[in-house]
Amino acid sequence: MSDKKFMSPREKDYFDRVHTWGILWTIGAVLVMLSIPVLICIKLDVLPQTDALKFVLPKLMGLYWLTAIVEVIAYVPMLGAGGTYLSFVTGNISNLKLPVGLNAMNTAKVKANTEEGEVISTIAIGVSAIVTTVIIAAGVVIFSIFVKPEVLQSPAIKPAFDFVLPALFGALAASYFEKYWKLVIVAVLAGMLVLQFIDASMGAGTLMFITIVVACAAGIVMHKLKWLK
Repeated sequence: MSDKKFMSPREKDYFDRVHTWGILWTIGAVLVMLSIPVLICIKLDVLPQTDALKFVLPKLMGLYWLTAIVEVIAYVPMLGAGGTYLSFVTGNISNLKLPVGLNAMNTAKVKANTEEGEVISTIAIGVSAIVTTVIIAAGVVIFSIFVKPEVLQSPAIKPAFDFVLPALFGALAASYFEKYWKLVIVAVLAGMLVLQFIDASMGAGTLMFITIVVACAAGIVMHKLKWLK
């Protein structure tokens, strides 16, 4: 994002509002999520066992703290300020919000971290959140009426659910692979090497950050060598 001293007053006012409301809604979302277990404990008159918390929390924090940091560093440059706040409040970033934002900017032929890209990304992710909520609500109602649970759990259709995410990212990535195939080769090879020789169970967020850093470094080198057009 541009430094504030290079922003116009209108642009600075926009980002000030985005950050103010984004912080408020993020805090509100965290409080709502935390209120659910608190209300359950109050209603049932129970408290978490201290020994269990001491045993579980360090493992969970060790598992997710790096991913949380990496996702912020990786997603903000791609989604912009408004898109980032919306994505982290509504969730499902890598599966839905990130592809939606990138595809919208690609279709509109604008780049991330520009004023146009910021607006397009924010609108696309906001619409996506609304449409997703409506579709999920409608789907739950329709499925509960017409589809029996055993049908969805049938081994015959289970492979279809396993390939939804790869199909989504494959369709999104195809245009980028065609445009930046040299960088894609480097990033894919880096991801494969990490999974093969370092950690085969590495989380998607951490792996994405590694491949982004490698791709950026490779892009700089290729640009200096004039390998990129």
